[in-house]
Amino acid sequence: GSGLWQCNFIQPSFLVSSEEIYRRVTMPPKKGKEGTKGQKQIVEENQDTLKFYRMMVLGANGIFIAVTLIFFDLFSFFNIAMLVMTSLTYFACLYFMSYMAKATFNEKNQVIDSGVDLNMEGGIAEHVKDMMILTSGSQLLSLLSNYFWLLMLLAPGRGMWFLWKNILSPYFFQAAPEQPEVDEKKQKKLERKMRRAQH
Repeated sequence: GSGLWQCNFIQPSFLVSSEEIYRRVTMPPKKGKEGTKGQKQIVEENQDTLKFYRMMVLGANGIFIAVTLIFFDLFSFFNIAMLVMTSLTYFACLYFMSYMAKATFNEKNQVIDSGVDLNMEGGIAEHVKDMMILTSGSQLLSLLSNYFWLLMLLAPGRGMWFLWKNILSPYFFQAAPEQPEVDEKKQKKLERKMRRAQH
């Protein structure tokens, strides 16, 4: 293809194409706020996100089951209990994300409501995705040592921190409402009026 330079090898996907480099160099960066996403774009990105996490879940569970069957005892109580726990966690997270991202269409198959943007920074979906990443990481690392299951304790720990930071701490340590400062002149006028009213 045409570009700034020619290469006779296949370019890895992580390298930027020469056309992309040219576009970045010749086009100035956009000023101001980033444009908002359209409903259709949110729906497509949500579908891609859900697909990615489904594949991650299938991969983590598949690798765990295969390696445990070959090298360990899959049917021990501990391994079954942990497989059930991780599977329930995955199911709950995926179901919750699917529910949040449920889009509404009209009869012409046009998007009326895109649902919640799963890729929004600071949203609850971010915490759900973190839970799935933690679960799959713990599950795969547990193939090296069962002590890696202890990483799962980070989830309730983070939940408690989130609860403390966003709900409990502001409630317990909220500042007392400030008394409005009364202007001295107004205060003296008010006192004079009160004295006149008493006489």
